Amino acid sequence: MKKIALVIYYILISKLPHSRILKVSNKIRCWYMIYILKIMKKGSLNYFENNIYIGKVTDLEIGTNCQINENVFIQGAKIGSFVMIAPNVAILTKGHSFQSIEIPMVLQGNTQQLIPIIEDDVWIGRNAIIMPGVILGKGSIIGAGSVVTKNVEPYSIVGGVPAKLIRKRN
Repeated sequence: MKKIALVIYYILISKLPHSRILKVSNKIRCWYMIYILKIMKKGSLNYFENNIYIGKVTDLEIGTNCQINENVFIQGAKIGSFVMIAPNVAILTKGHSFQSIEIPMVLQGNTQQLIPIIEDDVWIGRNAIIMPGVILGKGSIIGAGSVVTKNVEPYSIVGGVPAKLIRKRN
């Protein structure tokens, strides 16, 4: 049943116009995430834009009052409350294996799945990439275009490729 609901999401729900064009689109998408796919908790500030890729529904939890912008790619994650995700962010749970030089990489399969954890009150900037298994601590800010390969401590601002500490939020 979840697969059918996900197919309906991709065919219809994710294609609804951006909420700047039609305000009710966001309400419909949030309703679908909360009551049909059951991956998001109800909140008055929830925002779920168009063209958001969702991997397995069983690998995704979204807290209350989260704002997820258009063209976000989420293989899976545990997302806390009051999280803001800018457009074009990628949140990954696995990659490609490449250990053997004797076997083409495309034939080596995927790495082990590791679900990223995004704690409460995190802001992820545009075009950032969150790698598998990374924990983004409460209140952290991820700079635009960053590639986060390691855990981020609470109330830290990180940026760059790979992301490094810029400063702490005090």
